[in-house]
Amino acid sequence: MLVLITYDVNVISEGGQKRLRNISKTCLDYGMRVQNSVFECEVTPAQFVDLKNTLTSIFDSEKDSLRFYMLGKKGRRRVEHLGAKPTADVISDALIL
Repeated sequence: MLVLITYDVNVISEGGQKRLRNISKTCLDYGMRVQNSVFECEVTPAQFVDLKNTLTSIFDSEKDSLRFYMLGKKGRRRVEHLGAKPTADVISDALIL
């Protein structure tokens, strides 16, 4: 299923820069960055539970925010991209190393 994750981290607060880096690194483990604080993640339901648990353990709920948009199995067809920085489809454009 395709999940869009957005976040806003208060980097002025103590530990903010570290939380920002950790949230970004965690999201990169599951998907790809499409804008500065926006990730598209193609995950199974079990992977989503792990991802969400990890992210909620990192962020500070009094200073930061996380948003999860569940686009579902056919979510890729609901995405329309315009402008610079076209993004790759992590399923059909996968590289085998």
